[in-house]
Amino acid sequence: MTVIDVNELRSGVTFELDGNLYKVLEYSHHKPGRGKATIRTKIRDLRSGTVMEKSFTSSDRVRDIRLDHHIVQFLYQDGDLFYFMDTETYEQPALTASMLDDAVMYLTEGLEVKLTFYQGEALDIDLPTTVDLLIEEAEMAVKGDTATGANKSVTTQTGLKVQVPLFVEKGDIIRVDTRSGNYVTRV
Repeated sequence: MTVIDVNELRSGVTFELDGNLYKVLEYSHHKPGRGKATIRTKIRDLRSGTVMEKSFTSSDRVRDIRLDHHIVQFLYQDGDLFYFMDTETYEQPALTASMLDDAVMYLTEGLEVKLTFYQGEALDIDLPTTVDLLIEEAEMAVKGDTATGANKSVTTQTGLKVQVPLFVEKGDIIRVDTRSGNYVTRV
């Protein structure tokens, strides 16, 4: 069993604490004038999807875990379950919507993602930096608004709402940044 000092925690690091697996979403180090430093983290329970804030003192330790990663292809959604296919073994692991969190808004049929496993259990996915999504609904552009660099709201095939320039229309395919949810370009 390998333990790591909490000072080594950074965004994206996965660890075990009290039998639960967590992924660090945000990390900050606070050093008061006197006393021990405090490490404040925002973490997500990889099994339940629950996000919480947790503070550690600089002397705390957590258990480091070894994760396996596989490239998988998104197949389909059936209710609350999202099915993927391992491109090497053809196994079809499933993840719940709560485990995927906001990533469900970027999943389209055939999209390749990196799936994280711990002791054979599928836990989390890493999305590509950008994905291409089809626009299903778009607000009407107001004529004369173009000088202001105005945006309008559109809804993609996955239900994601994105602010886009006025020239983007229903039926267009747009590229969206999965880290921020922002429009990148029309494809």
